[in-house]
Amino acid sequence: MDSLLLFVTAMVISMAIVPLMIRIAPRVGMVDLPDPRKVHTIPIPRVGGIGIVIGAIIPVVLWLPFDPLVTSYIFGCLVLLVFGVWDDSRELGHYVKFVGQFLAVLPVVFYANIYVAELPLFGDIPELAGKIFTVIAVVGMINATNHSDGLDGLAGGLSLLSLACIGYLMYLAGDTWMVFLVVSIMGGVFGFLRFNSHPAKVFMGDGGSQFLGFTLGFLAIVLTQKSNPALSPALPLLFLGLPIADIIAVFYLRISGGMNWFKATRNHVHHRLLDLGFTHYESVIVIYLIQMLLILCSILFMYEYDLLILTIYFSVIIGVFASLTILERKGFKISRKSGTSLIEGFFTKTIKSKMLLRVLGNYIVLAISLIFVSVSLLIDTVPTDIGYLSAFLIVCCIFVFAGFKKQLHIFMKLVLYVTAALSVYLDYLYLNHGNSLIVNIEIIIYILLAIAVVLIIKFDEKVDFSLSPLDYLMAIMVIIAFTVFNLSAENLEYGNYMLKLILLFYSCELVEKRNVQGFKVVVLASLSTLLILVYRVAIS
Repeated sequence: MDSLLLFVTAMVISMAIVPLMIRIAPRVGMVDLPDPRKVHTIPIPRVGGIGIVIGAIIPVVLWLPFDPLVTSYIFGCLVLLVFGVWDDSRELGHYVKFVGQFLAVLPVVFYANIYVAELPLFGDIPELAGKIFTVIAVVGMINATNHSDGLDGLAGGLSLLSLACIGYLMYLAGDTWMVFLVVSIMGGVFGFLRFNSHPAKVFMGDGGSQFLGFTLGFLAIVLTQKSNPALSPALPLLFLGLPIADIIAVFYLRISGGMNWFKATRNHVHHRLLDLGFTHYESVIVIYLIQMLLILCSILFMYEYDLLILTIYFSVIIGVFASLTILERKGFKISRKSGTSLIEGFFTKTIKSKMLLRVLGNYIVLAISLIFVSVSLLIDTVPTDIGYLSAFLIVCCIFVFAGFKKQLHIFMKLVLYVTAALSVYLDYLYLNHGNSLIVNIEIIIYILLAIAVVLIIKFDEKVDFSLSPLDYLMAIMVIIAFTVFNLSAENLEYGNYMLKLILLFYSCELVEKRNVQGFKVVVLASLSTLLILVYRVAIS
């Protein structure tokens, strides 16, 4: 079993469920209405959490062993999903939500017997005290993540960064099953973020944010208490990052202002950045960068003393909140000036040539089609399960074409993404990379594809493809990987294939947005690829 397969499975399931839930949301009352505290101005479905949870859990159920740890985790996830969906449709009170949170956390601590046995600076603590602390800490993390879900892509992006760090630390510890669990959850989140990037088509709601908070708290304890007890017990502060400090600061401001602890206010970090004049996506990116800094520190200082880790964490957090406070007291507000530089104007005029943009667009269509078909033909063998999946997708295409033609475009877009993921997966595991000619041609195709995608996104005015926080999040994750991971040749190769997957996804989306005929061509290439895979399994 390969972690990439788990990631792709979770992502595809999430991407398939979220659009369906968006259609159902108004009928079941799961819509987030605007109010003075919120940023959005139109009703938005809050059903994305269902896609995240189902997408993440199905691969776990299919491939991970049902020991007490995994069983208690799945139970907790389902409990929080039920309570979260209930709250998203009926607006539960805080105390009812607390009941669901404690009901989800208690089996992990008392059935799976996972709890904090050592506190930073204090050392070992009694078992009962450790279990009580663990329950409170995980419930706290659930609410911290829930409160961070205030801007498009924010809670999902922060969670994805933390999960990537936890997965890497699990990998270093040799805990393969937990790595698989982390990768599955990342796939579910990534599939959702394609619909949640600003301007969001859907929110995750409490069903998603509580699941992510529970997952992060659960994994932090498993990592430091089971997978690698040599890690500092203070390390979770760094890789869980800003949401912990944010909710503590918010509670402090509410209490000091004589307000109700649980009454929603506009004093989270993201609200304060907006009030300083940052745009929606700028605020998200600033918070991503702060989280990235904390995560880099957690990797670089994973085995350092508790005191040093605590000093690093509080130094960053105090710096952030002190800066916000100073700017607010000085009445700082970002002023914006329009205009472009001479260099940017020159390149814009040069590259906006219709002929050049057409050539770049046609190359993207050709490159995608060539990658799909060539991988299906050149790989040494086709796994039986991939053949079955390909056959299933072809049957589904026929079924949708025959009875649901209005949904055909959406479904074919999904098939296109699945084929892209399958092509990268098969390339990674089953293509003979000993042939230098094939490798060099592949490198050239991908480099030119990346250049073409960037130029069209930047200069084609007909393409509504502005960079979103999700795009910057992907860039941040790449920077983290190539900056601090002590990559072996195998890991470097794995990272290269993740970059290929991201590039193919963007390429497919770009073709779908700007080129009707090109979309038909790549869909035909996708179906041809699936047929080739089915045929090769059938004759083997």
